[in-house]
Amino acid sequence: MDEFDVAIVGAGPSGLYAAYYAGFRGFSTVVIDTLTEPGGQISAMYPEKNIFDVAGFPQIKGKALISGLLEQANQFAPEFRLGTQVEDLATSETDGVALGLAGGTKVRCKALVITGGIGSFTPRELPVGHEWIGRGIVYFVPSLEAHRNKDVVIIGGGDSAFDWALSLYEIARSITIVHRRDTFRAHAATVEKVKKLDIRLITNSEVSTIDGEDWVTTVTVTHKDSGESVILQAQTLVAALGFVANIGPIAEWGLELNKRRIVVDSAMCTNLPRVYAAGDIAVYPGKVPLISVGFGEAATAINNATPWIDIHQGVFPGHSSGGAE
Repeated sequence: MDEFDVAIVGAGPSGLYAAYYAGFRGFSTVVIDTLTEPGGQISAMYPEKNIFDVAGFPQIKGKALISGLLEQANQFAPEFRLGTQVEDLATSETDGVALGLAGGTKVRCKALVITGGIGSFTPRELPVGHEWIGRGIVYFVPSLEAHRNKDVVIIGGGDSAFDWALSLYEIARSITIVHRRDTFRAHAATVEKVKKLDIRLITNSEVSTIDGEDWVTTVTVTHKDSGESVILQAQTLVAALGFVANIGPIAEWGLELNKRRIVVDSAMCTNLPRVYAAGDIAVYPGKVPLISVGFGEAATAINNATPWIDIHQGVFPGHSSGGAE
């Protein structure tokens, strides 16, 4: 059985920052994730999207953020176990935490921090046009260049729809956002920014048919009330309808949950000894699910786990500008 001071389940932004902070405290660390590369949802779905809520950066592309977090964490050589899932958990105040990984591998640690975001995720599908997936329909935009000089139709009214519209604005030939309601869920400032650009907004409408030969060429959009239809030229159709989350085996570990989130206190402690949570998967009164908040939660979790790891160290590490104490 491999042994570490800290195990981190989830290699997204909060998990990578937790790995850095554990190293900063002098702890050996393993980071485990079901995805085959670090970065969580950002690497899997949004590497080209600009992120606006990270302190110190007016905006930063997802892939650049993950690259920086990896460089920061790798100063302390955490071990990564990617493409594998933690299937079971056993914990005690005296013996630490034992993790059972897929394939029978065992890992023991003195403290566990779960930063698994929202777990695994699958996109919500369009009700029509399944046969065009991979031939014009995409659910994520990992490469902006793939859509250069194309007519792009984006379905959805949330942050992803509007963020992709802004990201593709200088690349695509035309952009249209189609939303089934007359109001948008995206951040108000982002919506206003899009409205000032040459981006067409069609509301109270849904995609009724998708046509083409080997590739999508047109999309028919029908107004929900009037029944009137408009045919849009499109070589890319982005279905930004959100996704369905599944936290998998975590739901069976005996953690207190609230709607697929792990309930924690102000120290990021769960109801299980030596087990902490941070990032989108953690919930408490007043929680704001921002990446920047997840960074603070990760540091809080590691620091409050410290007495379990080394009884000679306190929770507060001292200020980093003066070095660890």
